[in-house]
Amino acid sequence: MDVTYTILIPLIPLAVFLLLGIFSQKIKPAVSGIIGVAGLSTSALLSFYTAYQYFFVHGKVDGVYQAIVLKTTWMNFTDTLKIDMGVLIDPISVMMLIVVSTVSLMVHIYSRGYMKGDDGYTRFFAFLSLFSFSMFGLVLATNLFQIYIFWELVGVSSFLLIGYYYTKPSAVSAAKKAFIVTRFADLGFLIGILIIGFYTGTFDFETLNAVNPEGEGLLLNWASTSFMGLSVITWALILMFMGGAGKSAMFPLHIWLPDAMEGPTPVSALIHAATMVVAGVYLVARLFPMFYFVEDGYALNVVAYVGAFSSLFAAIIAITQTDIKRVLAFSTMSQIGYMMLALGVSKYEGHDGLGYMASMFHLFTHAMFKALLFLGAGSVIHAVHSNYLKDMGGLRKYMPITNITFLIAALAIAGFPLTSGFFSKDEILVAAFEHNKLIYFSGVLVAGLTAFYMFRLYFGIFWGKDTQYKHAPHESPLSMTLPLMLLAFISLFGGFIPFSKYISADRAGFEAHLNYPLAAVAVSVGLIGIALAWVFYKKENNLADKFSNAFGVFYKWTYHKFYIDEVYLFVTKKIIFNLIAAPIARFDKKYVDGTMEGIGNKTVVISNKIKGMQSGKVQDYAFGFVAGVVVLAMVFIYLWTN
Repeated sequence: MDVTYTILIPLIPLAVFLLLGIFSQKIKPAVSGIIGVAGLSTSALLSFYTAYQYFFVHGKVDGVYQAIVLKTTWMNFTDTLKIDMGVLIDPISVMMLIVVSTVSLMVHIYSRGYMKGDDGYTRFFAFLSLFSFSMFGLVLATNLFQIYIFWELVGVSSFLLIGYYYTKPSAVSAAKKAFIVTRFADLGFLIGILIIGFYTGTFDFETLNAVNPEGEGLLLNWASTSFMGLSVITWALILMFMGGAGKSAMFPLHIWLPDAMEGPTPVSALIHAATMVVAGVYLVARLFPMFYFVEDGYALNVVAYVGAFSSLFAAIIAITQTDIKRVLAFSTMSQIGYMMLALGVSKYEGHDGLGYMASMFHLFTHAMFKALLFLGAGSVIHAVHSNYLKDMGGLRKYMPITNITFLIAALAIAGFPLTSGFFSKDEILVAAFEHNKLIYFSGVLVAGLTAFYMFRLYFGIFWGKDTQYKHAPHESPLSMTLPLMLLAFISLFGGFIPFSKYISADRAGFEAHLNYPLAAVAVSVGLIGIALAWVFYKKENNLADKFSNAFGVFYKWTYHKFYIDEVYLFVTKKIIFNLIAAPIARFDKKYVDGTMEGIGNKTVVISNKIKGMQSGKVQDYAFGFVAGVVVLAMVFIYLWTN
């Protein structure tokens, strides 16, 4: 299979970014939107063509999907350690091409209507194209260093998009917060990469993942060197997961995620649906054989428990938030936790690798319905000019398309039968039930909480109280509703894709079947969540206030996100800045700078006193010369005579 053309998939958005960025003052806004959509459409068509060729024509050999690599050496360190640049085509990279290109294209089309009239319209489309280029490069990377380069480019792109409204202080703060928090996480990622390179002599994914089902192969040669009771490779994997946890907003590196809502709503859809936040999940999936086989999957257990806790933690917080975009942000954190825990409980071969398949399946379905939720929220915000539930209600009468599409997305994320989320979430719960009962029960609880807070959101926006609006809301234009309808279609029927035939840890595929008893449990819990939301929020009443008052302190803590941000601020401002940095700064200023300044000042004083010696008068120099000769002569005569 010739994959040379796939290099165009990331390069086209890069060309669009350069064109719109360099000529942003000369290109008319309408034209820049068309250029952005045209560029992404081309990349999307190439992505779909690649998927067709790989999954249905050339990809499978002897029952196993092959990895197709096209690369060239970029930098040599040693005979074996080098950095390549190229493309890696395998089941998960092709799947991610579909996800990224589809959601990015929908966001581009949607943005033509949402951002209409904005002063930075062309700049916005340039940043979107840069983000798309970075994500395409990340998913096609052939080695750890290449993925790290694009990983950081994704970080830069998100910084630019979150802080798009750069005259708004809260947006600037949110952009800096996202950038700084993920940089701390990425430090761990970089250290992990360097450890892997030092001990294994390679960064290449295919070499690193080259193991047979018995766990024999190159990995055994690396796992012997230990540090603090674990092999250095296990530590490297945990450090790299730290980078993934930062990018995917896992606890405790999640604090940037709610603030990222300061960017335009299409940005929220792009970051929280298919791109930035799933990069951590993709990283673990890309290195899954290493996570699974090294030291009996110790690092994979860390992934499982961090994912499970983050999922539950975020779901609890989402129940109390009143900004609709922040509810969706914590929902994203919760669903990414689902994907992480699925990877964490997975094994490698055949049906035992159900968790791996379920994680990738949920990544695919979640990308579609979460993009739909964010774009639907944007449509609502566009109509009522507010992010808060208190300013909404009864919008189904004014916005029928947004109402129906948002309902479909809410049903999908709640795991309602036959929607896409039902199939992918069920597979995750089955995998968890088979391998870790504690994580399974946590996942079931999260399923109920998810259904409750999503329908709290839906009823609060489209039903609830009949709000009297100063200006009657109206349905969004076709440029915004068309992506909603397309994503709603995928959210409804995407679950019928036989995902397990195409995506599995061992690339061989397997037959996955619906586990009816476990599915019934998950559906029942979800329906209970929906029913409770119906009782509390479908019609205006004071039940929610009564319950929030009954929970008292716990409700307050949940509403304030368990004060994690305040803890970070206390540690940084009170401890690091005041108790550590301030004394060091005083010592530096008083003693280090004082010493240097003292030396300089004394030099100036001495030079002022002796500068008369350099008068420029010949007679003074002659006198000095003669005086010197006389003094030297007297000294030599004295020494000679004695």
